[in-house]
Amino acid sequence: MKKLRFLAVCIAIIATISGSFAQGSFKYESVPNDPLGTRIYTLENGLKVYLTVYKETPRIYTAIAVRTGSKNDPADNTGLSHYLEHMMFKGTTHFGTSDYAKEAPLLKKIEDLFEEYRSTTDTIKRTAIYHHIDSISGIAASYAIANEYDKLVSVIGAKGTNAFTSTEETVYINDIPSNEIDNWLKIESDRFSNPVFRIFHTELEAVYEEKNMSLDRDGDKVEEELYAGLFSKHPYGTQTTIGTIEHLKNPSLKSLKQYFTDRYAPNNMALVMAGDFDPDSIIGKINKSFSVLEKKKVEHFVSPVEDPITKPIVKEVVGPDAESVTIGFRTGGIHTPDADLVSLCSDILSNGKAGLIDLNLKLAQKVLSANAGAEVQTDYSTLVLTGKPKEGQKLEEVKDLLLDQIQKLKSGEFPDWLVPAILNNMKLSRIKQQESNNARAMNLVSSFIMEQPYEESVTEIDRLEKITKPDIIGFAQRTFKDNYVVVYKRTGVDNNVRKVTKPSITPVVMERNKESAFYNSIVKTPVLDIKPKFIDYSQDIKQFKTSTGVNVIYLRNTENKTFNLSYYFEMGSQNDLKLATAVNYLSYLGTTQYTAEQLKQEFYKLGCSYSVAVGNDDITISLSGLADNTLKALSLLEQLLAEAKPDDKALSNLVQDIIKSRSDNKLNKNTIRQGLSMYAAYGPKSPFTNILNETELNALRGDELVALIHGLTSYKHDILYYGPMVDNDASGVKAEPGKMAELGIILDRYHRVPAQFKPVPPRVKYPQLPTDETKVFAVDYKMKQVDIVLHSKSVPYDPSKTAINRMFNEYFGGGMNSIVFQEIREAKALAYSSSASYRTPSYPDENNTIYGFVGTQNDKMPEALKTMFSLFNDMPESEKSFAAAKEAILNQISSERITKMRLINNFLTARRFGFDHDIRKDVYEQVPALTFADILGFQQQYLKNKNFTILLVGNTKKFDQPTLESYGKVTYLDLKDIFGY
Repeated sequence: MKKLRFLAVCIAIIATISGSFAQGSFKYESVPNDPLGTRIYTLENGLKVYLTVYKETPRIYTAIAVRTGSKNDPADNTGLSHYLEHMMFKGTTHFGTSDYAKEAPLLKKIEDLFEEYRSTTDTIKRTAIYHHIDSISGIAASYAIANEYDKLVSVIGAKGTNAFTSTEETVYINDIPSNEIDNWLKIESDRFSNPVFRIFHTELEAVYEEKNMSLDRDGDKVEEELYAGLFSKHPYGTQTTIGTIEHLKNPSLKSLKQYFTDRYAPNNMALVMAGDFDPDSIIGKINKSFSVLEKKKVEHFVSPVEDPITKPIVKEVVGPDAESVTIGFRTGGIHTPDADLVSLCSDILSNGKAGLIDLNLKLAQKVLSANAGAEVQTDYSTLVLTGKPKEGQKLEEVKDLLLDQIQKLKSGEFPDWLVPAILNNMKLSRIKQQESNNARAMNLVSSFIMEQPYEESVTEIDRLEKITKPDIIGFAQRTFKDNYVVVYKRTGVDNNVRKVTKPSITPVVMERNKESAFYNSIVKTPVLDIKPKFIDYSQDIKQFKTSTGVNVIYLRNTENKTFNLSYYFEMGSQNDLKLATAVNYLSYLGTTQYTAEQLKQEFYKLGCSYSVAVGNDDITISLSGLADNTLKALSLLEQLLAEAKPDDKALSNLVQDIIKSRSDNKLNKNTIRQGLSMYAAYGPKSPFTNILNETELNALRGDELVALIHGLTSYKHDILYYGPMVDNDASGVKAEPGKMAELGIILDRYHRVPAQFKPVPPRVKYPQLPTDETKVFAVDYKMKQVDIVLHSKSVPYDPSKTAINRMFNEYFGGGMNSIVFQEIREAKALAYSSSASYRTPSYPDENNTIYGFVGTQNDKMPEALKTMFSLFNDMPESEKSFAAAKEAILNQISSERITKMRLINNFLTARRFGFDHDIRKDVYEQVPALTFADILGFQQQYLKNKNFTILLVGNTKKFDQPTLESYGKVTYLDLKDIFGY
């Protein structure tokens, strides 16, 4: 539920002046030419309401934003805003409790005890006080209804329920069906009017685990050091979002309540909604629900003025991950001209295609990887450059190469066409983001949080177009000097890492069948039905064959002038191991007409881009961008595929970089865990290890890889297209208006295929290993926490079980209201993150698997394992939770719409599985008849008393060996066992 840094996303394009309008008794502001059509209301209590309508699906993305974050935390009580975010999920005086009158005095006693605890320094006395807190908390918990907020939003069909805290914002998110607006408003109004911070001591443990996770993440440590160097006075650098260990260990409910009172005022908040609704009817409902919040005086944050940085500040971070270097510069905030200029400078340096870093360092293969990015915030902004070294390259050399690009920026060594191209691609990005309710809402949230007039967000590109090259050069020369912070991330053991130690707590008893009167009132509130819309593959999917025999699957884009065209092959790296390397090689190649650099520049000028993705079993070559430039972009792509020229130097560099990346992968915890999971499923020979070895890589020839690229379209494939019909005048192709015939003509002209397709090479298949006994595989990784994965091969996939499978997962492991989350996190505070599910395979001829995950401390591992196995073997029963899970599934399906490229991809999945209809229809029709006895039978048949492979990634010296041996044979694996090299 945290977000340490939030990069603002701005969507809107062109506007001139803002206007004020009245609809009924509610006045609103809007900005002319705002592509989002946003209405901004200000209620009498000061609450800002942002409404933007987008009716693609009958759903609404909601965000309740509070202009407060870690920069507003007291210096002697850091992490307070983040703590509060967690506690806002614990219910109110009306829900989350079975009897608040009896619960309240106990909660007051707990609050007082925490004050006594934090003011006591004697260890023995503190232990005694915490024991008393634990005892009273157990009694208070008997009145609590844990996770009832999550149950409430789940039952109305919400998705993506979450929240995040950053430096200057706390935002609460739900994605709800459009027919549940009234219920959602009722829930959220009570949530922000009458919060109760119950089950506090177990939630503290979750925050402790979150802190421990951050201490194990090298990236978090680098960021903390970087911002500490850039901001010696401002809380951006002096405080972290999660807070210090000392402050976390001495929490204060009293301070938490006061922080809520001081900061969670309607005149310091915004309610943002993006999606399918009528703003004229909804604003009155919002006003009625949220007018109960009282306007207050909110202390305005006064930003400290940072002293100039006069010389480079050098810092080092040590940890197990691969080495890297990070450089940061400090500039002015959102209300200064610096904000626009630093954003442009960032894209000139690195835009993923044709920036200085993209071409001079990445394409030139001078570093393993590199990028740059700007983060604009209210008080200050930052420009951050990062890079990873090639084999044998020093971090100092990478730093110098990055700073060389800054020097080129300052010298104006970038082409005149680059800035207009950046703005053209920015317009494309804005158009695509308009298709997302999430992006729409987050744009508005950012505008509110940073107190940026919305008109400035809308007119951003218009402003940027007025910035000249001399303006950029002058800004860069003034701003980017020897006034940076550099952080060297070196590989090693960090002996200074501390962890938040766990206090002794008694698990909270979960009363899953209790429901509040508030909950029942929500469930019983009648709402208009939303009828589900299932895909009819024979009607909704359009297909034709080109004259050359290529099958085209297409949908027309009637919303905007963007397109996506893909070549889809049902073959991948497991059909030919050299394919993945050939595809990577393609990025560094030119043709007889263009160099590799010129190709990237040409695509970028067109506002188009291509990508090639090689999976184990498929390849997708995608071209996307502005539809007006489809023909030019397609011609470039086809030329590259047919005429790419080998480059021996590029291949040699690529091979060495692949070898270095593989070495770095063995330092990455997540990649290790992925490899360990594949080892459990398949053994030492798997798709994960079936790669070219170092000898084979070094033996590769450029001409053979280029031959693979040239011959790719000679294999059978589909063409996938989503876009507007190509403009006849622009293409020079005449076709019957209103038809897609011109697409076929264009593909016939440009897409080069042989008269007869070659047979696809056979795919290497790996049998899934039976889980015939419970055993333990462990890998050593120096960190404070341990990642636990449970894996078990189950029965062959059976599509007739789809409905009950989804029903089981929703009840058992489907989110914060699920059995697993409640037991692991809420009741026992064993982990910040945990999940479990019964997984279906990627192919119909494979088996299902049972999966579980817990990330916890080493000393909690025995209890975490015991609890997970207890849940798998003896699933807690709750008819009430089952009913809520059932309602959640039905509401989610009824309001779900699969459109655009998602529809085409859904069809491809259905084709792979042999479905002739939308499988969601089976789920929707069968779920209402399912009983709890059905999923209990499912659990007993497929999960109860099954053997598991227990996978552990962590500091093996800290593992409880007797506990592990009680489950089965313990094998400590080397990284070579997992990676195969």
